[in-house]
Amino acid sequence: MSREAPLGVFDSGVGGLSVLAHLRRTLPGEDFLYLADTAHVPIGARPDEEIRDLTARAVAALHERGAKGVVVACNTASAFSLTHLRERYGTGDEPFPIIGLVPAVKPAVAATESGVVGVLATPGTLRGSLLQDVIRQWAEPAGVRVLTVVSADLVPLVEAGRAASDEAREVLREVLTPLRDAGADQLVLGCTHYPFLAGSIRAEFGDTFALVDSGAAVARHTRNVLCGSGLLREGERGGSVTYLVTGDPERARPVITTLVGEGGQNTRVTQVTT
Repeated sequence: MSREAPLGVFDSGVGGLSVLAHLRRTLPGEDFLYLADTAHVPIGARPDEEIRDLTARAVAALHERGAKGVVVACNTASAFSLTHLRERYGTGDEPFPIIGLVPAVKPAVAATESGVVGVLATPGTLRGSLLQDVIRQWAEPAGVRVLTVVSADLVPLVEAGRAASDEAREVLREVLTPLRDAGADQLVLGCTHYPFLAGSIRAEFGDTFALVDSGAAVARHTRNVLCGSGLLREGERGGSVTYLVTGDPERARPVITTLVGEGGQNTRVTQVTT
């Protein structure tokens, strides 16, 4: 696998664009293939085996298109699929790194002053074992109380380009008020869609919570993995991004354009089959 090949990034929808932004800043010489499985989003309420199958199909599609590795920029997909993916792609003669997300409980625990950390999760992330594993590893030994809340409504709102809508703020007010009342001062954003809700969270709760997500950490880790595998493409040339979706590209294009902050003519979205 050549270091000149692009790096794949996968999410069930457009949420992984929040991770892609960190990757582009940390890895300015890399080209990226971003694949959003918009035909099946949201995946959090789907059966475990279906989540693994959809993720495996997406990673296979990126591999077939020449990606040199894949960042699974989805908390739910990471929770259910990383072990299976690494078993499948870790046995070849050439390295094909699979990099996933871990809920950012560790930095939230380190930063809390109140001793209470909130986690805003999706149904799938809450159901998986990864979140509970990191809570046991980092919060329990520190005596920090972790409170989890879940919403099935927020991801569809971000996918529809309505992260700043009154409806999004109403949902956030309903699900986050118990965390505020319990004294949480850190809010772990347990889905890559949720950083796009930061403005709405601030509008409702001000500085009540410090917002913590995994984007910057996974970008640093990705750089280290690529360097260790001999796959890092150095340079400051400003790598390109190819946007792929499994659903309607015309529906996805304006949302992607808004979230990445590029001009409409700069955002080409292509439909693919996984």
